[in-house]
Amino acid sequence: MHGEDAMRVDALIFDLDGTLANTLDDIADSMNVVLGRFGLPTHGRDAYRVFVGEGVAKLAERAVPPDRADLVKAVISAFRERYAEHMLDQAAPYPGVPDLLDALAGRGVPLAVLSNKPDALTAHIVRAIFPRTRFSAVRGQREGVPRKPDPTVAIALARELATDPRDCGFVGDTRTDMETAVAAGMVAIGVLWGFRDRAELVEHGAKVLLERPEQLVSLVGDGAARA
Repeated sequence: MHGEDAMRVDALIFDLDGTLANTLDDIADSMNVVLGRFGLPTHGRDAYRVFVGEGVAKLAERAVPPDRADLVKAVISAFRERYAEHMLDQAAPYPGVPDLLDALAGRGVPLAVLSNKPDALTAHIVRAIFPRTRFSAVRGQREGVPRKPDPTVAIALARELATDPRDCGFVGDTRTDMETAVAAGMVAIGVLWGFRDRAELVEHGAKVLLERPEQLVSLVGDGAARA
């Protein structure tokens, strides 16, 4: 763990894809199936590490060749249908994450999830692969609500967790998450097991870098422990 500088937080908001769960294969497979239906070129797994993180529309815009931008809306619709049926084919928690969540819950740390994945899909995946964790709130992308890195929802979640944003950690694996944390006035905590690299996280505001999930426990302030 690097850059902790005795930082302590009282509550935590997690990104989902690339942070709590490895969902890349299901996203890539679903999009590649859809691209194939439209006669468009498909992409390797590493390309999707860059494509994901800013919602379905951005994913489709990046996956569809620029000269076929007229197909983006149709690809978005087809992807949503395909992914809704296959989002749990290979998705799984990252090693150590379920134990981390157990440890945090055992200490009474308020926990939430904020994703740019559609809201219903976010809730479904969290329930399916983290059945024993009680998150205080789980939020995905909703119509009429700005997505990350806009800090609006993150700040609202801090209020739901009864925590000042300054005392809340935002945990994620991409520039979008770090920018969200910085904009919300939260502690930006980057994870190194996700979809992006150390350089991106540091460049966009990470104050702490985690190499392993269990390292996060040491950042929880004593004040977070509750009877």
